[in-house]
Amino acid sequence: MNLSCSLWQDNSMSVKQFAFTKFCYITEQCFFSFTLILFMFLASLTGNALIALAIWTNPVLHTPMYFFLANLSLLKIGYTCSVIPKMLQSLVSEARGISREACATQMFFFSFLGISECCLLAAMAYDRYIAICSPLHYATRMSRGVCAQLAMISWGVGCMVSLGQTNYIFSLDFCGPCEIDHFFCDLPPILALACGDTSHNEAAVFVVAILCISSPFLLIIASYGRVLAAVLIMPSPEGRRKALSTCSSHLLVVTLFYGSGSVTYLRPKASHSPGVDKLLALFYTVVTSMLNLIIYSLRNKEVKAALRRTLWEKKVLSHG
Repeated sequence: MNLSCSLWQDNSMSVKQFAFTKFCYITEQCFFSFTLILFMFLASLTGNALIALAIWTNPVLHTPMYFFLANLSLLKIGYTCSVIPKMLQSLVSEARGISREACATQMFFFSFLGISECCLLAAMAYDRYIAICSPLHYATRMSRGVCAQLAMISWGVGCMVSLGQTNYIFSLDFCGPCEIDHFFCDLPPILALACGDTSHNEAAVFVVAILCISSPFLLIIASYGRVLAAVLIMPSPEGRRKALSTCSSHLLVVTLFYGSGSVTYLRPKASHSPGVDKLLALFYTVVTSMLNLIIYSLRNKEVKAALRRTLWEKKVLSHG
């Protein structure tokens, strides 16, 4: 591998081509991993596309909560598509190389969609806070224009931060080795390949991670703290149950996403392990995206009904 790396460098000795390490070495194990990940990938794509389509085609779901859910589903589709196809290719072939430009592109989209999801989850928590704590003002405070602005801010913040961060990292020189000890171009393994002392760069990336992960998370905690306080003083048990049920799906998604993301990016560098990092990355790129369908479809009667209508209409059209 090192001989190949030397051929992938130009006269400035800066690596122009990277390669991912092998994810597995036993043929049967690779085939099983490929099949399992492909199944989860296709389930995630199909499920999130169906949720977005069901919300788009059913007027009863044209509310702020489902508007944000449709955005989340589209985001999950892009999130998995930015990482998994290249990983699947690496599992079944020796073509594990990736150019510097393609690696930077993959990092940009992965970071862009990840940061956007942090902001979008905070917007969804704010929506639940207004719905439960200020129901009389909900129509004006969460109007169509406000929802569109919150979604645009979420996508815009993710795009700008990711663009700056990716440009910052790939302005560094990479002297080799060129083998990325991961299955996609994530920030920590790419920084590990940079020349010289990268402690300042790692500190800057850590600060950005703190701001982009912790700030929306604190907004979510604050929103649900107010929601819980409002629910506890509700006189009706039925009202308390209904209010909590509207938040449970979102809270579960937040726990899965922030739990895996925090363990991956906010724990001390000394405790990082390539094997553990790969498993965590696989969890928050594929598993959480697939669970998005299960959480929102099984725990939400309106989404289940809309999905049934959408699937029935597709069936009728296909037979028509």
